[in-house]
Amino acid sequence: MAASWDGSYDPGSQSDDSHHFERLHIEPLYDAFVCPLTKQVMRDPVTLENGQTFEREAIEKWFKECRESGRKLVCPLTLKELKSTDLNPSIALRNTIEEWTTRNEAAQLDMARRSLNMSSSENDVLLSLKFIQHICQKSRSNKHVVRNADLIPMIVDMLKSSSRKVRCRALETLLVVVEEDEDNKAILAEGDTVRTIVKFLSHEQSKEREEAVSLLYELSKSEAVCEKIGSINGAILILVGMTSSKSENVLTVEKADKTLENLEKFENNVRQMAENGRLQPLLTQILEGTPETKQSMAAYLGELVLNNDVKVYVAKTVGESLINLMRSGNMQSREAALKALNQISSYEASSKVLIEAGILPPLVKDLFTVGANQLPMRLKEVSATILSNVVNSGYDVDSIPIGPDHQTLLSEDNVHNLLHLISNTGPPIECKLLQVLVGLTSSPTTALNVVAAIKSSGATISLVQFIEVPQQDLRMACIKLLQNLSPYMGQELADALRGTVGQLSSLIRVISENTGISEEQAAAAGLLAELPERDLGLTRQMLDEGAFQSIISRVVKIRQGETRGTRFVTPFLEGLVRVLARVTFVLSEEPDAVALCREYNLAALFIELLQANGLDNVQMVSATALENLSQESKNLTRLPELPPPGVCASIFPCFSKQAVITGLCRVHQGTCSLKESFCLLEGQAVHKLVALLDHTNAKVVEAALAALSTLLDDGVAIEQGVSVLCEAEAIKPILDVLLEKQTENLRRRAVWVVERLLRTEDIAYEVSGDQNVSTALVDAFHHADYRTRQIAERALKHVDKIPNFSGIFPNM
Repeated sequence: MAASWDGSYDPGSQSDDSHHFERLHIEPLYDAFVCPLTKQVMRDPVTLENGQTFEREAIEKWFKECRESGRKLVCPLTLKELKSTDLNPSIALRNTIEEWTTRNEAAQLDMARRSLNMSSSENDVLLSLKFIQHICQKSRSNKHVVRNADLIPMIVDMLKSSSRKVRCRALETLLVVVEEDEDNKAILAEGDTVRTIVKFLSHEQSKEREEAVSLLYELSKSEAVCEKIGSINGAILILVGMTSSKSENVLTVEKADKTLENLEKFENNVRQMAENGRLQPLLTQILEGTPETKQSMAAYLGELVLNNDVKVYVAKTVGESLINLMRSGNMQSREAALKALNQISSYEASSKVLIEAGILPPLVKDLFTVGANQLPMRLKEVSATILSNVVNSGYDVDSIPIGPDHQTLLSEDNVHNLLHLISNTGPPIECKLLQVLVGLTSSPTTALNVVAAIKSSGATISLVQFIEVPQQDLRMACIKLLQNLSPYMGQELADALRGTVGQLSSLIRVISENTGISEEQAAAAGLLAELPERDLGLTRQMLDEGAFQSIISRVVKIRQGETRGTRFVTPFLEGLVRVLARVTFVLSEEPDAVALCREYNLAALFIELLQANGLDNVQMVSATALENLSQESKNLTRLPELPPPGVCASIFPCFSKQAVITGLCRVHQGTCSLKESFCLLEGQAVHKLVALLDHTNAKVVEAALAALSTLLDDGVAIEQGVSVLCEAEAIKPILDVLLEKQTENLRRRAVWVVERLLRTEDIAYEVSGDQNVSTALVDAFHHADYRTRQIAERALKHVDKIPNFSGIFPNM
């Protein structure tokens, strides 16, 4: 049994490396110094009743195992039973061993010291470092010995070794030397040593990284060294990276995380962590720090660039604290909070979190307050920016009370206050407040409140004037606001644009700029598109200023592919086409409009735009423009001049023969062309309009049907118009439109067209057998409006569903 203890117990057990030095004794090793059980030099020798001496822990373990196994208590050497297990300390022997050990360790340490240089062999250096670890682990007092022997700088020098093993062993040794020893940590922190250790964090070898981060973790327990670690460029960045790395082992990640926790004692370190993606320490300081710390951290938060997901997290974590800080009487704190809230609110989702945290009431109060406690203008600009962000987040701000009597931001008084501020502050704040109104007018339900307040305050003219300002962002905010307002106060805006000098020209100039396609240009085109299309005065002014020529040029370039790839192409093109179409609404009143349409062959352009697949609004507006142009064709076609009859023919009419003139338009009975008289029989217009009758958008179908109906209008040869539609295979699609009844307007239009078609006997005969068409006409006869019911009655007469003598309605 005694033999089984050989090497099985060693209180200071080390590898064979460290015992290399123990075997090099200056004084001989006496057998009395060695424990028979451990075969190691004893530290706490004790003697049994039979005079045998052992290491205390070893003999105690021996006795314990005897008891647990039920054996007799015997001496491990003599194997004779013992009467007592009393252990008597061998004080004299212990003192002798300690003196011997001290002398030998001093000699061994000196040997290790001489080996710590670049000229020594790798093995000697490794053994020396291992021995230093061994004696430091053996006794804390030995760490003082190592320090006093100036061994720490020598170990540090080994970090520059070309041997990876030596570098790793040096890092490992430094950890042992400085562990729980402030003085050694202070010495290690001198010079560039910490910087060298940090460099190991980015080494390719994982072992070096692991040893380096363990050493830094131990060093970071000292506040003095914490500051030094944080001051090293890249240290915190690398540590933060290690905490989120999936390639590092769990222990390394944990040590990196704990190191950062220790570094949080210094504000500068916290700032660096936040800058490198570890925000929680900074947020904790905002939540729990002193007022000065909260202010400092909030100010720094306002300087950070955060991604959107982080903004939401920050808003949820410290949003309420920042809002409370914003309410503080301390102007520096308010400024810091406002700048942080400005950063966080720039994302819709985080803005909504801030609204729910209660940001609106104090924010509006800050903007509207005047007097002793008012914010300086530079901070009112920040407040206006935050308000713009939260209002444009899509949250229902009208549900948030911000004043007495359940007032909201959309209450008339508050909108008046915003309008007053817009008129009495500088461009930066004006821009942000206009953006607030843009947000408030983005929804039809809230826009009406703003419209009412603008009308009651007479602010239309002052708002329109911003179109002329040189600041691009301010001008764009104004144009976007007016675009939002135009569906509700289009005539007022048209009057304002016509009544003032320069605004209309500025809008046209914005649209005409050939610098790609911007959001401002799309908004300007959208604004003009929403103005009343039959406002003759506005159209004339646009004709006088050459607006339509610029618009035609932009449309052509977009269709030719010269301008592409921006997200504003579609709204810009839709706006341009709508603005261009307004010229077709004044053809009968404005000769210059007819001249423009002829000069630029607008009929052909609108026919080409019918094929703008995927752009429903462009197709719809183009079909409407073609309807307007086609209605004017009967007035623009050149009727033939018949030659006067001869003398005989005048005396004897029976000898006269009707002159035959060829090349005339079948429908308009005169000389027609697409360019001069806008006749739809040219340019494949009819076929392209028929193709739109099965469009999924009812408004596009209605516009296409309206354009085709001009071929059946009073004043043209209706039977020839029917013939043209037959040749274009339009009859079935038109009947299908009647049957589908998508909208009331579409049914009204379809009934009118079908009645005209049924005037042709062949078509009436064919349709009379189609029960579905008859049912649709009967339904219109019973349920449509008064005028459509009359037309449906006539249509039913054509197919003999109603006798001609049974007129229900008076003749029209």
